[in-house]
Amino acid sequence: MVRVNPHTPHWLSLEGAVNARAVVPGVLLRADNLQSLSACDIRTLVETEGVKVVIDLRTDTEVHLEGPGPMTTHPAVRIEHRSLYPDSGGTTDLDAAVKPWGREDEAEMPGESVMVRAYASYLRRRPDSIVAAVRTIARADGAVLVHCAAGKDRTGVVVALALDAAGVDRRLIVADYVATAERVEAILRRLVASPTYRRDLEGSDPDVHRPVAETMERLLALVDERLGGSAAWLQTHGLRPDDLDRLARRFSERLSAAAWC
Repeated sequence: MVRVNPHTPHWLSLEGAVNARAVVPGVLLRADNLQSLSACDIRTLVETEGVKVVIDLRTDTEVHLEGPGPMTTHPAVRIEHRSLYPDSGGTTDLDAAVKPWGREDEAEMPGESVMVRAYASYLRRRPDSIVAAVRTIARADGAVLVHCAAGKDRTGVVVALALDAAGVDRRLIVADYVATAERVEAILRRLVASPTYRRDLEGSDPDVHRPVAETMERLLALVDERLGGSAAWLQTHGLRPDDLDRLARRFSERLSAAAWC
């Protein structure tokens, strides 16, 4: 297990994103929507942070309405679209907190919070996208940036499963997930400014969307109890053992060298 102490978030200062940070420097970054990145932002991500791949978790509807984003024009960066929803739709990660989920989610997980059910539904409905994202993080020869609209829920689940499968201390996983709470107001302002998200989010109480440690702790506990753990679940759905080993090595090498470990 990669053991680390809870750390101060490694925030990235970007003009066009408000929830961007390095989770494992040089290996794994996360962010909210990248539509407004400036040329300077792109240079920071590619030249300073070493981003080689962007994993876009938005739905095809979001990509169509918002556009693919300026990172698609950089010749050194590959874009992968890995929606966590089963088909086209306008649902975003922030509105998952206020929209009711289907009867199947509540029936299968009675007593669980709306957000835990939402997160679990990603695993049930799109294991292909999650496994493909983790495989890319394991195999990339540079940093991988994972993002969605808010960089909170969809991004949070993919990042958490990748870290957990690699054996990273859960204190770090939960601390990284909760760090987004610092940026919720700014995230909402950005999204409400876009017609794509305004109707679902305008007037929302930021506290409804603020992540809490108990949500991620409960999700990971359920993955352990029901699915045999993150590593086992990923392998059941197609991740190769050598990819899992490579993922663990990549994280371990960089986390061990990080000043906050």
